Amino acid sequence: MYTHTRLTPLDHTACKWVSAHLDPFKTLLVVLLAALSLFAAQSTLADEPSPAATARTEDFQTWLARLRQEAIGRGISATTFDRALMGVVPDARVVELDRRQPEFLEPFLDYLERRVTPARVEEGRRRLSELRELLASLQQRYGIPPHLLVALWGLETDYGGHLGQYAVPAALATLAYEGRRGAFFRAQLLDALAILEEGHIEPEAMRGSWAGAMGQLQFMPSTFRAYAVDADGDGRKDLWRSLPDAFASAAHYLRQLGWQTDEPWGREVRLPADFDWALASPGLTRPVSAWAALGVTQADGQPLPPSNLPAALLLPQGHKGPAFLVHTNFNLLLAWNRSHHYALAVGILADRLRGLPGLLNGQQARHPRLSRRQIIDLQRQLQALGHDAGEIDGVLGPRTRAAIRAFQRAEGLPADGYASPELLRMVELRALTGPHRPAATAVPASAPVPDLPAAPVPLLLPES
Repeated sequence: MYTHTRLTPLDHTACKWVSAHLDPFKTLLVVLLAALSLFAAQSTLADEPSPAATARTEDFQTWLARLRQEAIGRGISATTFDRALMGVVPDARVVELDRRQPEFLEPFLDYLERRVTPARVEEGRRRLSELRELLASLQQRYGIPPHLLVALWGLETDYGGHLGQYAVPAALATLAYEGRRGAFFRAQLLDALAILEEGHIEPEAMRGSWAGAMGQLQFMPSTFRAYAVDADGDGRKDLWRSLPDAFASAAHYLRQLGWQTDEPWGREVRLPADFDWALASPGLTRPVSAWAALGVTQADGQPLPPSNLPAALLLPQGHKGPAFLVHTNFNLLLAWNRSHHYALAVGILADRLRGLPGLLNGQQARHPRLSRRQIIDLQRQLQALGHDAGEIDGVLGPRTRAAIRAFQRAEGLPADGYASPELLRMVELRALTGPHRPAATAVPASAPVPDLPAAPVPLLLPES
């Protein structure tokens, strides 16, 4: 089934690019062809059958019997195992969710708007005030700011409102048996059974996400076993019903990961008009003072505070959107969810909870979502133009982003590596007319070299 979408004209930047690169007759032909291509690309993928669980109940029961023996050998009682998994069969819905490819790529500004809402900010401030004594005591012990813990809580479960509806042992058994990441989920299942054996929660109450994340702050079973804390002293590490346990466990986890108590996660910044976009890479850092020397300021235009902290520059919605300098603590937030969008949302919500304003720049960069089909089309067109986009899979991975940067550089565009509908249209137009071959120009031997620190170092983990 296809859905109809309203075609939008080429925006001002794309129109200028077309007129600069094509003669009038080709321009007319190309625009007509691009409109037809855009109409096809913006149609959603035809409905495809969902991947069914390869649930062979008899084989699953054999597999479960072997797992039972292994669990007993690890000190888990037969009673605990049977109470958690007796009568369980593979859940087709869990398998479908594990294999599902997102149909659309959500732009950062849309992602942020849906997660850092006025209601969530207001509720977070109320909870921050309500729990101030508990959170202050945890900050004194672990060094984690109260507003950060509450922001994680808000993003993970909406302040405890959505802990997950799946029976965790059954979901993990499904994922361990189904095979795509079987070894990982088998280990998680054995850890979940150990948690039950230790009496921290009853099997019927061990509920969470389809992937097995549990409790107020959505710990995986292995994280629970490594970092969970019994903060209220009742002999149980109850991350579902005890806020002292849940927050102390989160603070302990961040502390053990290496949280720097005297450093921020990052900040929104403003970039100069002549900024070299090649410097914006999540894998490279420079001291804040070096960014300041390049003309980078705070979001309101004020100078950056004097600092030699290493920072990487993120452009989550391309060069037209908001820009952020992020520090080591930002990287640690990815332990919860390896997504730059997620970690930025946590940091921004934490700042809003302590009274800082929302985003000041980049709101004009909003654009429609790209579908997976459009990303596949983009990858194919880039490949045809000689830019290695990697596997044609509809996923904007590092190789596809590098191919986008190469195309942008070849066309004299800001090389931010960002995929947008505007970029897709430009790539489609260039694919119709052939690769751009600019005339060779001599580079003066005495061209000035920017005075920058010589060896940028990696900071950020890649997104999954």
